[in-house]
Amino acid sequence: MKPINLGGHPAYQSRVLAQLRKYYPDADSSIDAATWDIMEQFWCLDLSPVDQIMWDRYSNFGPAPRLPSDMLRSYLLSLKFKVTSITNWSSQLKQNHLYAILSGFVVGDTPGVGTFYDFSRRLWNSDKNNTTTPIHPPREKPKKPGKKGEKAPPVEKVTVYDLLERFEIEPPQDFAPAKRLFEIFKSLFLDHSIQQGLVKHDSLALSGDGTPVYTGAFERKTRTCNCLEKGIRDCKCNRIYHQPDCNIGWDSHRNRYYFGYDLYMLTASDSENDLPVFPLLGPASRHDSQGFLYTWFSMRQYFPEATVSKLLLDSAHDSMAMYEYCAKNGIKPFIDLNGKGGRPPVYKDDFTIGDDGVPVCKEGFRMHLDGTERKKGRTKYKCPRISFIYGFPVCTCKNRCSDAFYGRTVHVTIKDNPRLFNDPPRGSKEWKLEYNARTSSERCNKREKIDYKLEDGRHRSTKMWYCRLFAIMMCQHLDAWALPKSSQLKDLF
Repeated sequence: MKPINLGGHPAYQSRVLAQLRKYYPDADSSIDAATWDIMEQFWCLDLSPVDQIMWDRYSNFGPAPRLPSDMLRSYLLSLKFKVTSITNWSSQLKQNHLYAILSGFVVGDTPGVGTFYDFSRRLWNSDKNNTTTPIHPPREKPKKPGKKGEKAPPVEKVTVYDLLERFEIEPPQDFAPAKRLFEIFKSLFLDHSIQQGLVKHDSLALSGDGTPVYTGAFERKTRTCNCLEKGIRDCKCNRIYHQPDCNIGWDSHRNRYYFGYDLYMLTASDSENDLPVFPLLGPASRHDSQGFLYTWFSMRQYFPEATVSKLLLDSAHDSMAMYEYCAKNGIKPFIDLNGKGGRPPVYKDDFTIGDDGVPVCKEGFRMHLDGTERKKGRTKYKCPRISFIYGFPVCTCKNRCSDAFYGRTVHVTIKDNPRLFNDPPRGSKEWKLEYNARTSSERCNKREKIDYKLEDGRHRSTKMWYCRLFAIMMCQHLDAWALPKSSQLKDLF
């Protein structure tokens, strides 16, 4: 049957209040403050629209199902109470009456493990649990970088230019099975954060970064050939992979190989709470520059109303193609240089360019920033050896490179090299102040992996990993919302 929620959220509140009075008559003193905070959050959280969003995922016939709103609420509560196993949580619902009451269930009538997995299947818009086929040849392992802390070089034989051209014509479809999960997340959580002013969707500053997600100790695969019986151990024949969307990648933070996903997250960098906006799970071997393009063009499909004004990315994304794309779409890029992209050896015939895009004069002195002419698309730098004599600027360099009293000035034009010459100029206070917000990606990833124990899910399918990931993102937004000053639940209780 179709899920029918008579009464909506007020009916849920009535059930909670009635059962709390019955099973916890002294709840005000027996329940700790941290649990009361969670109770207040879910007392105010209206999840009844989920029943309508999930309407088409249920049959017209058969027994009455559990309400999708109650199932989702229960799953979110398991994350709040740090229960990482669905089997364990199903057992806890039977033993702990408070968990069942807050979920919206009647004490003694709680769902089993199979019901939770059936609900996750309805959240997933695909008949397959993964996004790729389980039978494919062995994938190439990334090469270990030469220095500690460096990213491993890309494994995929495709450039950023090629991916940009391809995705502008035909966006990637990796995220399509998780469409309904994002619909629930956006309509009930992201949009509410936008209404509260926590996320500015009309002038969005996005910070992007990839982080490893460990899903197992090693690759689990089965041979489809008899090469091993012939003594051939490293054949390139197809294998059956039990986690086909995962592979082996390089963890630059821990300086070791790992098996799992590369989670690329786009975060609202101008949000005080480091709120997540859009995620994508890719193979562990995927480079961040490519992971960004997969995530970016997926977001443009499912969140087209967002107007992005700034992109804050680390040096792994330093590519001329990125700057040209941003210039074409009216986006200000704040991307750190990686030192491998090169720079013109000589500029204006007699000046060199430093690592941060600042001109260096003949005597080897870094020139001083003297403002940006945005209408002309250029930045002015002045002589670094200027001293004020009798109130006038005078160049005090022995080997003067200009006849002017105030020394040589250089205008660098942004269109000459948008990677080195950007607006605001790299190295300026404005640029540094904006780029400092890029660490919101690390803080967002920390919340997901440490506070909400993302990697403790121990799932085997991309379907379950996406369900867990989006539930954690919902909790992150829920934590950022301001609760009423007075406790409504306590007052009624």
